Amino acid sequence: MTVLSQLSSRPGAIPATSVWWLTELAEARGRQELWTGQSPQKLKRLREHALIESAVSSNRIEGVEIDEARVGTVIFGRPLLQDRDEEEVAGYRDALSWIHAESDRIRVTEQTILELHRKARGEIWDAGKYKERDADIIERYPDGRSRVRFRTVPAAETPAAVTRLVESWDLCLEERRIPPLLGLAAFNLDFLCIHPFRDGNGRVSRLLLLLQLYHLGFEVGRYISLERLIEEGKDRYYETLEQSSAGWHEGRADPWPYINYILSVLRSACRHLEERLGHLDSPKGEKTELVQDAIRRQVAEFRLVDIERLCPGVGRDWIRTQLRRMREAGELVCEGRGPAARWRVVSRPPSEGSTLT
Repeated sequence: MTVLSQLSSRPGAIPATSVWWLTELAEARGRQELWTGQSPQKLKRLREHALIESAVSSNRIEGVEIDEARVGTVIFGRPLLQDRDEEEVAGYRDALSWIHAESDRIRVTEQTILELHRKARGEIWDAGKYKERDADIIERYPDGRSRVRFRTVPAAETPAAVTRLVESWDLCLEERRIPPLLGLAAFNLDFLCIHPFRDGNGRVSRLLLLLQLYHLGFEVGRYISLERLIEEGKDRYYETLEQSSAGWHEGRADPWPYINYILSVLRSACRHLEERLGHLDSPKGEKTELVQDAIRRQVAEFRLVDIERLCPGVGRDWIRTQLRRMREAGELVCEGRGPAARWRVVSRPPSEGSTLT
């Protein structure tokens, strides 16, 4: 029995932390009209920014990376793709675009799950197909040791497990015995425990998260990259997933660490969007906010081109201006000159907080 079906069939007391997250998210959803009331130009830039971050981050979590100088071309152009990694980033972009454009017509079904996998995995031989062999989640250490982190549902049982999960989601929405956002997080946990594909399970889980949020009336994923927030908190993501998957097969899992993690990511996305929109009063102000935010997120040395690919539509001269201003304010240090110069964040504004909790 999946976590989702357990919660729905035997609803009990919801932990105080979860209640707090749900209250915060309900309030954020109530303010959603403030987001859509912004200028079209402002929202367009946020959508472009989120599309890049989502396609790059979701793949990077799984070890798939492309040349930074090619990111804009792969996401927004029609390039001749150079390698397998570019194929997967472009495929994820296609899946995102499909969800953003047609979420109201895309139901969460087994066929939808297979189609999302097919799109996200590009031209690989098993795109859109369930795993043919059992595939446990193995953790490998730098010294060569490894361990089975989680035993997934056997390949022969996978189609039936996915069918039951989809049915549980439909029942959750129909009966409303638990708050739908709790059902969404539980569905995400169950999907990752089933692990229906040979590869690409994490990426499909994040696409489903976006789609289900649309169905629950949350549009924050259109403007803020949920994948980027998950990447930034990747250690916590894996930690809570391991905690909540323990005992899953026996029906003894404690789902709340992972559920609360997902709720915290959603609340962080809403807060981040509200902060951005609240500080942007003009197109120039918007560009400044986008550039400065991209700079402050850097945790290692970076170049101008790194910020350029995160801020589509923002000219190189404007990025240089912000780099210079932030260096003069003591936030950055720079080594070298010209496009090859290496920058590093050395201090942050006191008001800036962590993206994830």
